[in-house]
Amino acid sequence: MAQAIITVQGGSDALPTLLGQAPARIPTGGKIRPGIMVLTRKAAEQPEAKAIYTQGVAEGRSFEAIEKALAQALPQLRSPLVPRNVPWFTVRGSDFPNPEIAREILDIYGEDRGQGHRLYRIPVVFPSDHWQTVMPHELAAWSTHEKRFWSQYSPDGQVRHCMRHAPVPVDDTGRRTIRIFGGRKTVPREENGGICNPESCPEYQARQCNLTGRFLFFIPGIRSISALELPTTSFYAMSAAIQRFQAIAQMRGGRISGFLGRDRTTFFLTKVLKEVPHIDEQGRAVRVPQWIIELEAPVDVTALLRDHEDEEASIQQARLVTQVVENSHMPTDVVDAPAEIGEAAQRPGRPTLEQLLDKAQAMGVPRERYAAYADRRWGRGWRVNPHGRGRAWDELLRYYNDPVGYLDKIDTELNQMA
Repeated sequence: MAQAIITVQGGSDALPTLLGQAPARIPTGGKIRPGIMVLTRKAAEQPEAKAIYTQGVAEGRSFEAIEKALAQALPQLRSPLVPRNVPWFTVRGSDFPNPEIAREILDIYGEDRGQGHRLYRIPVVFPSDHWQTVMPHELAAWSTHEKRFWSQYSPDGQVRHCMRHAPVPVDDTGRRTIRIFGGRKTVPREENGGICNPESCPEYQARQCNLTGRFLFFIPGIRSISALELPTTSFYAMSAAIQRFQAIAQMRGGRISGFLGRDRTTFFLTKVLKEVPHIDEQGRAVRVPQWIIELEAPVDVTALLRDHEDEEASIQQARLVTQVVENSHMPTDVVDAPAEIGEAAQRPGRPTLEQLLDKAQAMGVPRERYAAYADRRWGRGWRVNPHGRGRAWDELLRYYNDPVGYLDKIDTELNQMA
């Protein structure tokens, strides 16, 4: 069966190779935790358990390592740690190949809100325009050492299958396993016909199979070639994030990767206290307060829409240029741009700064205000760069018949800088 090729922003297509053609995966190099683990009430009654836990937290050890130390010292305690929902994210050096990254994150973005120096809000940049790639998630049931069952959608996205690892094949004698190329194979689970249906799944009903997901991102100012991850098991957090991803993508022509504007605005991951509906053991609907991960996008929506309009106008302008070049018998270096529509004059081959300022003034934009806007949009180098002046001239042409809209665009840009 043919597989779709997925492209990560800024990368190449996932072409078929000897190792197969798999969906794009983003390598990770560190984990930020959504909360903390604390001793159970029974474990907290043991002085030795309290000492092991306190020492492990002080040393910055992972909660998995602390739990393992507790199990070795006090084997009679089963599951001595339980998760606790807190308003901050946990950043520990033991969760990073390079512990210095954890220190840098806390130094740059940590805050003290009365409970110590904590990470409450993370600026994030996503490396792909596919939200499924930057927020992978699944239903999964784990044994002590490996994943037993997990959900996986069919290539058309219409059917959710329940998958498991295939049995290790043996040779004709039945005594020797066959060496497998490319890792263990996966097959649909036989017991349920290979269909993932949580309502009829014994593992899900026994709380052995649960929803798990993670955000994959980069943090501005943190040098790492691999992405960082933030795991979550919250259905509400992931559902709300999908809505934010889709809303931003709609305003940015399908893009969620990179910075969200020329002012280098980013998404933010933070936590908000919400009352979450919950069905208790008696089947009653109750609401409980929880700190939920929230994806924020503090952007000027009008600026995003303007940027999208500029991109579309540039594409249309490029198409018109191509048509003129294809239909012209002149050399391509003679044809600078198509003729303007209406009263606008043809673009000069190398517009000067004075020509640009005069044209802006003729559209009702004061020369000084236009210069300040252009410096912000293209950097001060546009004044001496012929290509930069050409781009500025092309923008003036696009808005020549809409001077009011152009003035509004300029005011919006300059107000953001104020």
